[in-house]
Formats: sequence, structure tokens, C-alpha cells
Amino acid sequence: MTNRIITKQDIENILAYIQTTRNQSRISQVRAQHYVAFILFGAYTGQRSMATMMKLTVGQVRQALRMEKPVVHVQASQDKIRMEHYVPLHPELVKILQPLVDEKADDELLFRYHSVLMWLKREKIPLTRISGHFVLGDLRKFTEQHGDIIQ
Repeated sequence: MTNRIITKQDIENILAYIQTTRNQSRISQVRAQHYVAFILFGAYTGQRSMATMMKLTVGQVRQALRMEKPVVHVQASQDKIRMEHYVPLHPELVKILQPLVDEKADDELLFRYHSVLMWLKREKIPLTRISGHFVLGDLRKFTEQHGDIIQ
């Protein structure tokens, strides 16, 4: 159990915050696109940011995007509990991920995890339902809580 409540509004606020910082030229368009993709991948899939998302390669996602029903194959070495599994990709996520794989080598990491982590630590984006700011672990918590809501 946790006292952290992460709502859809919190995720929307983070995305709006990214866009605002982009509009103010505090981050580049490429960085904003990357941050949005990272946030939405975590929110849609519930994958652990440090244990799994930071280890995904461009090739894994490129292969998934070629499928009729896109699914990322996560290797056991990319999972905290060492369990190989498959992660289905929502159609909205497919659109957001495509630019991240264009013109990159298959063995490159998909996400710049440390960039996202350090940016969020500096920005301290507040949450709506609790006193505190957003941290990457909240993406997984959101997926769990929102899944309970939508059943």
C-alpha cells in the first residue's frame, strides 16, 4: 500500500508542463518529444522505468511497430524479477514512438532515462491529490490505479 495517489490529471499536467517548457524554449523540441514518449510509455504500460524502460532498445520497439498488433518483447535481463514478457502498445503510443526509432541503430537505447530523471528532479512538478511532486515511480502507480478505475 502507498499513500501516493496518481491521477489522469497528474499525467495530463506533466504533459502540459513539458509543452510549456518547450514553448518557453527551456527544452528543445527533440527533448520534449522524448520526455512525452517516456511519460506516456510508462503511463500506458506500467513498466518499471529503471528496471525495464531504460533498457529497451530501438530494435525491440522497431520490431514491435512492424507488427499488425504491436507488442514489445521484453527480455528477462530487462526485467526486475527476471521474467521475460510482452508489452502491448496502445495505438496512441505507436504514433509517439515511431519518431524515436527513425534513423537510429537497432542497438541504441530507446529512452534517455537519466535525462528524464534529472529533469524531473529539477522541475518538481506538483501532484494534484497529495502533497509532493511527481517521480518516475508514479508512472507505474498510475497504471495500477487507473486500471482499477477502468477495470
